[in-house]
Amino acid sequence: MSIKVLITGGTIDKRYNPINGQLIFGDGSYIQDMLKDGRYGYDLSFETLFLKDSLDMNDGDREIIYQNIFSSEEDKIILTHGTDSMIQTASYLADNSLDKTIILVGAMVPYKFKNSDALFNLGTAFGAIKILEQGIYIAMNGEIFRWNEVYKNVDLGFFQRL
Repeated sequence: MSIKVLITGGTIDKRYNPINGQLIFGDGSYIQDMLKDGRYGYDLSFETLFLKDSLDMNDGDREIIYQNIFSSEEDKIILTHGTDSMIQTASYLADNSLDKTIILVGAMVPYKFKNSDALFNLGTAFGAIKILEQGIYIAMNGEIFRWNEVYKNVDLGFFQRL
């Protein structure tokens, strides 16, 4: 089974800039490092589409994501994404009817920070993608949600079922 990993940025891939104290993107993604740390050894392909905060994403970015998923040979896709607009991206993908299994995954705390949820969320996505039927899902907080049955509870800092 081959899985395609599409990388778009989000908190999962941010790092701390000690000069100005902001969270920024560096030269690349941490996703391959995370999978190495988790000892994941299956057949994967990776593509970094862009590294953006999801608050800065627009439908042009979502179209880039869609086109990459649509043209992918793989029918199992893990899409790293910022948590602030991952539901909007999932909705955009659902409106374009893809016959694939797609899981959007991100983190509330960057991978390189202590107490990050990144590795746990990514592991949840990789465990689930092998058994889920076609559709669009979100992997957060150790759960798999159908894209249209979840919301981000900003007061509590996690995703919840509707």
